[in-house]
Amino acid sequence: MPIYEVNINEFSNDDYVLIGIHTTLNEYKLAYLLNQHLHIKFNRAGYDLDFIKKGSQSSYTVYEYTNAKLCQDWFLIANVYKSTLEAESISLFNQSDSITRLIPEKKKVDFFLKLEGDFDYNSIVKIIEVIKQIPQIITSYQIEVNSLKSKDFLIF
Repeated sequence: MPIYEVNINEFSNDDYVLIGIHTTLNEYKLAYLLNQHLHIKFNRAGYDLDFIKKGSQSSYTVYEYTNAKLCQDWFLIANVYKSTLEAESISLFNQSDSITRLIPEKKKVDFFLKLEGDFDYNSIVKIIEVIKQIPQIITSYQIEVNSLKSKDFLIF
């Protein structure tokens, strides 16, 4: 009787394109501008990506758009979560901000654009170029998914 080995990586879905976006915009403003420039319709997802790391909870905003006609799913995912910590001493400045990242190895990326489905190389290049043309965007580029240690956080 043969014994089959199962590799856990066989179950992971790396079949998507990931684009990093650097901007100072809030997520709703970015979603609005992407809708205008890319002619898509991002809507706030009914869920966030919630994680508990080192005893603290973080929640990352998700916007989604599905183009059933072209078999495409688009996700705009925040990489930054800011929480306010209360200091124990009573003073005027008793709060401090703590920043947690969804993908820690991409500290400078503010948002990820995750593209699933039927995208060819030319359409991805065009999407990145359109994003770069938005004045409020600092830069945008494709990220090699297999190079990420924390890529499992992007599977949902």
